[in-house]
Amino acid sequence: MSSPSKRRDMDVMKLMMSDYTVETINDGINEFNVEFHGPKESPYEGGVWKVRVELPDAYPYKSPSIGFINKIFHPNVDELSGSVCLDVINQSWSPMFDLLNVFEVFLPQLLLYPNASDPLNGDAASLMMKDKAQYDQKVREYCERYAKKEHVDNNVTDESDDEASNGEAYSDGRSDSEDEVAGRADP
Repeated sequence: MSSPSKRRDMDVMKLMMSDYTVETINDGINEFNVEFHGPKESPYEGGVWKVRVELPDAYPYKSPSIGFINKIFHPNVDELSGSVCLDVINQSWSPMFDLLNVFEVFLPQLLLYPNASDPLNGDAASLMMKDKAQYDQKVREYCERYAKKEHVDNNVTDESDDEASNGEAYSDGRSDSEDEVAGRADP
């Protein structure tokens, strides 16, 4: 097996050579943003999110940290921090997985099949269980308001919600203050 740093380089390069737009942060490959599109035939279709990825030194033996930068309405994504509750990233990560798995399988599955019984966003979970049609409508409203291409390109957010969408925590529970990492790339 190759060293973790070679594997990290290979996985990041595979992601960069795929259909995803990858924007490195601080000219390194340990932190970057990925443009992620909502899955077809879902209320998230047409949405575009900037997803922050941080790779620990022990990657691929330790999972990446994943967080949505622009807002998304979903039971398993914290609306304020963008952190993601996803077992395959948080608890059951394996070196068999790579970054393409995260964006081609894990995140689309998360959006297609939310788990309202284990929520990070209680309002989204409650609405989804009580009124699925109203939940889908709210998802589409969030997509329209926060998840358009211009939001990703220009870090545009609704002024009143700017504080709430700065990506302060990630999927492994770390916060920016713990790692001294900004939630958004410098313009």
